[in-house]
Amino acid sequence: MQWSDAIGKQHARCADTPRIVSLVPSLTELLVDLGLAEYLVGRTGFCIHPRQIVRRLPKVGGTKGFSIDKLRALAPTHVLVNIDENRREEVDALHAFVPQVIVTHPLTVRDNLALYELLGGIFGGDPQVEARSRALAADFEREWAALCTQTGTLPRQSVLYLIWRQPWLSVARDTYISRMLAAAGWDSLPADSALRYPEVDLPALAREADWLLLASEPYAFRERHLRQLAEQLPGARATLIDGEMVSWYGSRAIRGLAYLRQLRARLASSPRS
Repeated sequence: MQWSDAIGKQHARCADTPRIVSLVPSLTELLVDLGLAEYLVGRTGFCIHPRQIVRRLPKVGGTKGFSIDKLRALAPTHVLVNIDENRREEVDALHAFVPQVIVTHPLTVRDNLALYELLGGIFGGDPQVEARSRALAADFEREWAALCTQTGTLPRQSVLYLIWRQPWLSVARDTYISRMLAAAGWDSLPADSALRYPEVDLPALAREADWLLLASEPYAFRERHLRQLAEQLPGARATLIDGEMVSWYGSRAIRGLAYLRQLRARLASSPRS
């Protein structure tokens, strides 16, 4: 059997002991949850979960600007990359010495199911890996159904999801983040954008938004920023949101769906000030 990655490349099941380098934080976490931690030989500095496992792994740099020399020295059989998170020219350079470069690009929430199947299939020489892949899919479907059930009972709302300040940046509706929010019944602003992460007119969009959601990453918004916005935009409702739960796919998406369900329920019961 073979499995197709995000660019249509076919990958056969790994027949030998793999040596895996992950250049994507959420995929590093997923590999560990699939039971493949012993085969991980390298990671980026942003691959921080689960800490007790990844702390022992050599770092090759960031998701962008990683060291080709450090990565080559690890002699990987497989390198995991992502279209959004890694630079194409750097990924292209890997083909000269990496037998299998696996390209991922989840765009919708349910793309996580294909991701579980892809990695569970390629590294499923151990039946337990495939079993974990199926278990993750079942857990995902359970949380997806619970969130959809709740979403159907609540009115849709407009939200401004902020990922940066000075300038203020948000997310377009064709991003994974926006589609996670949409699953919870939140339509992200701006409604139309030619850029995936556009600079926004905060006061103008705040007037349209039911909620301002201040993400914990890539900019680490804190309580002091909520206080500043309360002074700057009286009447606007704002809250902090765990960016990892919304932007990390893989196994984290399962917890992300549960997190969004709980957050949406909490905010639905919050009165306007």
